Amino acid sequence: MRPAPLLIALLALWGLLGIPVALHLLPTILWTATACAIALPALADALWLRRRPTPSVRRELPETLALGIERETWLQLDSFGKQRVDVFDLVPGGWTTRGLPRTLRLSRASESRFSYHFTPGARGAFAFDGVQLRLYSPLRLWRQSRIAGPAHKVRVYPNFVPLTRLALLSAEMASRLVGAHLKRRRGEGTDFHQMREYRVGDSLRQIDWKATSRARKLISREYQDEKNQQLVMMIDTGRRMLADEGGLSHFDHVLNASLVVSYLALRQGDGVGLFASGGETRWVAPQRGLGAIDTLLRASYDLQPQPVATDYLAAATGLSLRQSRRCLVMLVTNVRDEDIEDLLAAVRLLQKRHLVCVASLRERELDDALSRGADTLPDAVQAGAIARYLQQRAAAHEALRSHRVMVLDVTAEELPAALVERYLAVKRDGLL
Repeated sequence: MRPAPLLIALLALWGLLGIPVALHLLPTILWTATACAIALPALADALWLRRRPTPSVRRELPETLALGIERETWLQLDSFGKQRVDVFDLVPGGWTTRGLPRTLRLSRASESRFSYHFTPGARGAFAFDGVQLRLYSPLRLWRQSRIAGPAHKVRVYPNFVPLTRLALLSAEMASRLVGAHLKRRRGEGTDFHQMREYRVGDSLRQIDWKATSRARKLISREYQDEKNQQLVMMIDTGRRMLADEGGLSHFDHVLNASLVVSYLALRQGDGVGLFASGGETRWVAPQRGLGAIDTLLRASYDLQPQPVATDYLAAATGLSLRQSRRCLVMLVTNVRDEDIEDLLAAVRLLQKRHLVCVASLRERELDDALSRGADTLPDAVQAGAIARYLQQRAAAHEALRSHRVMVLDVTAEELPAALVERYLAVKRDGLL
């Protein structure tokens, strides 16, 4: 319990009154009487506030949230008497809010309900530790802070809002929506789909001569991309993913892009798995069906990159022991020239059984710095250092390509489209 501004002002005036009393300009009895006139109501007001019951609070909030997406929540206060209350919900630290704090004037035996908005600022498990209420005494001499309502636990997942938009589109349209440029198929698919009448442009190899003789017209066999193949997203959880870009870490960008390509692969009938290694290790075996996206979300929502060096060879060994069936492995990391020997050894190990694609994230600030002019000596030195770094990075990528590894050199913004484009190219070319 703390004194309100009114009580502080009264005490200040009482203190000023002591100056003429000390100078014997006023009688001491007046100063004493003034003290009693302030102290007795203040004591009664404090006792009244202490005995006043705390309003009950209920919060309406879903248990699952999406990173960076503003959400609305409702608070309801049930009052047991007429009073003024300042309300502030104990939102997890670092999250931005809109509509708080709020001042309410409650009536006797009434309900007051209002909403506010907040934006989750990080993934993982969090808790709203009750609601902070500031109560005022009847004479406004005191105010008291209390915590009301139970704690509310929530889980913040990667941004799955784009997935809800993709669900309404065909696989081809969804791929174009994320920015993937679809190339024409080389030849036909490998899985038989259906029989149909011959169309101009069909190859002679497509014609089913037995069906043609029975139907007395040309019948073609139609094929589709092979289904029930497997994709494993292998994501780096080491220090390379700690870089921040656009308000999100590189790891968050990687996780969002991995979910997009995983969702499209599930739509294509393939199984999708997840292997996180470098800092924290997490393994989800490949699963089929759109319900697998929920499994991937639950398994990855609390993953965080750690300030440790990634051991690529150990990660490749761990994945090889867990995944025996041939699959497309998409390793998403940030390739540096000092990592190339370890990365090459890891890739060669994976290539014994799997098809490997390495997506190397490039910091957008590097491109921006090179696009700016170098008008001063420090700018020229910086541009030269960046150009040298990118040259070494390109050499590391070429070393990977020389070992028949698919390499994507992209920024975080370009990553979702690049992953989807390469996955569809692998499917259309029948590389698995």
